[in-house]
Amino acid sequence: MGAKGRSLALLGAVAVAIPMVIGTPAAAADQNGIPGIDEIRHSWNIRQLASLPKQAPFNTPDSLNTDLAFSGDKAIVGNYNGFTIYDISNPRKPKLVSQVSCPGSQNDVSVSGNLVFLSTDSSRSDDSCNSVSKPASEKDAWEGIKIFDISNVKAPKYIAAVETNCGSHTHTLVPDNKSKDLYLYVSSYGPRAEFPDCAPPHDLISIIKVPARNPAAAAIVAKPVLFPDGGNPGVGGTFPDKIVSATSGCHDITVYPSKDLAAGACMGDGILFDIKNREKPRVINQVRDNEHFAFWHSATFNNEGTKVVFTDELGGGGRATCNEQIGPQRGADGVYDITGRGDNRKLVFRSYFKIPRPNAESEVCVAHNGSLIPVLGRDIMVQAWYQGGISVWDFTDSARPKEIGYWERGPVSDTLTTAGPWSTYYYNGHIYSSDIEKGFEVLEIIDPRVLSAKFVKMKELNAQTQGHFW
Repeated sequence: MGAKGRSLALLGAVAVAIPMVIGTPAAAADQNGIPGIDEIRHSWNIRQLASLPKQAPFNTPDSLNTDLAFSGDKAIVGNYNGFTIYDISNPRKPKLVSQVSCPGSQNDVSVSGNLVFLSTDSSRSDDSCNSVSKPASEKDAWEGIKIFDISNVKAPKYIAAVETNCGSHTHTLVPDNKSKDLYLYVSSYGPRAEFPDCAPPHDLISIIKVPARNPAAAAIVAKPVLFPDGGNPGVGGTFPDKIVSATSGCHDITVYPSKDLAAGACMGDGILFDIKNREKPRVINQVRDNEHFAFWHSATFNNEGTKVVFTDELGGGGRATCNEQIGPQRGADGVYDITGRGDNRKLVFRSYFKIPRPNAESEVCVAHNGSLIPVLGRDIMVQAWYQGGISVWDFTDSARPKEIGYWERGPVSDTLTTAGPWSTYYYNGHIYSSDIEKGFEVLEIIDPRVLSAKFVKMKELNAQTQGHFW
């Protein structure tokens, strides 16, 4: 029986139960239906299975949890002070395996085999894990990519580092279709004239080649300029006015290696580029939305690679943007179809999607990192919204996206605070979330519309490196 047949047969045997909530409401909801402080609310089809709080030394105010990557039965969670490896062989009872202390803001993570890559986007005294903060105005300050060997997951080993211009805010793992070598597309931004290693114009990305036989020899092989015209000049103003970030680099890049295609979320621009030659990516289409998009933050392809969802990080991840004042089209996702072929491919706007629930003015809410749920014949993704919680939504009809499930807490306090899910991804039957403040969380969606995803088993998941599931 094929995957679709198995899915249909199983539907009749599955009883969908109303899930129970882990946690106790700490305060009553307000009259607008917004949950009280730390009160948990969710749709009928999503339940929380586990929640592991951050452990020392990653439980200090400056230890923000960040991105996620998966390898086998292990989850790797980035943190501003390093990264943590969890055993998820039993998703209901994940276990902390090891923590690596290695300070540097962002600490975006990806994994390939026994290698973990870590982004450092703050100037440090050197490339070691014992470094201290140092002004970017000093020439010998360091920031970039660090590489670890996790053959022994209980004792990861630091093996190499590569310095990059403006550091590494995020990076994208790009396998070579012809060899076993890896490439990293390093995204960074924020140049200033007084920064010797990050002076404007910063209209490029850094490409690192990681030789399969000698990962310690990783090095920059190219710095392609993606915006020879300078990119979007931006629109000035102050929040909550309709400001648009000027383009000075990229925030994040997502690749579809088997199609030699990539989508870049680059501050004031969304781009589509050809990566057939991994060291010489070519921009084939560039779009802007100065009316509604303030900061192009991240991108997600659909399963067929015929659509891209771009997110807008309105307010820079530090503002309350899920409210009536901002409205449903700003700080939202933008759904784009990819039309045409070859170099004539274009990004064509179809719609916006934003979570439909109002948030309190004390909640930092922003469209953030998510991943595709590998559903047969439909385009469904799960997405983090900081204190807006977790949303599962369907964009099969590009012009009419709709939410089909959610899970959220109320405000963490009555003060505007950065908290909530930073990254939320689907991996081998479960939803995993890296909560900035609360820690590592596991959820489950029980819904006939996503049942076919249960039959997809991945060996690894780096959300910015996509492929065809069905």
